[in-house]
Amino acid sequence: MKPRITVLTLGVDDLEKSLSFYRDGLGFSTDGIVGQEFEHGAVAFFDLQAGLRLAIWNRNDIAHDTKLLKTTASPTEFTIGHNVGSKQEVNELMEQAQKAGAVITVPPHDTFWGGYSGYFQDPDGHLWEVVWNPQWEIEE
Repeated sequence: MKPRITVLTLGVDDLEKSLSFYRDGLGFSTDGIVGQEFEHGAVAFFDLQAGLRLAIWNRNDIAHDTKLLKTTASPTEFTIGHNVGSKQEVNELMEQAQKAGAVITVPPHDTFWGGYSGYFQDPDGHLWEVVWNPQWEIEE
């Protein structure tokens, strides 16, 4: 299997609320909710970087589509890392996320490995880490 991930889908409880968080709060580009004409089909896609999109889809619809039972999720099952070019950018994005309604779980701080990061949760509890790694060069 070649590593060719093109969509990361987050299960959400309130599609409109999550759409507003990502589109209006974080400024992610989207055409809004599509697929509403289909039962279990309403979804929103956000352009991230070339070849990668973020999708938000109702958890009940994911359960239906995958034929799995909806269970209680733990926010520590995975994190989404958003790498930036400076400590100042970490601070700015964490502030933007908080203004958008995110819960700051770990304020920006110097890390043990020499970087700088902070964590926030979106309206559905998904963890995002905003991080500056001095070893990585960020392409714009």
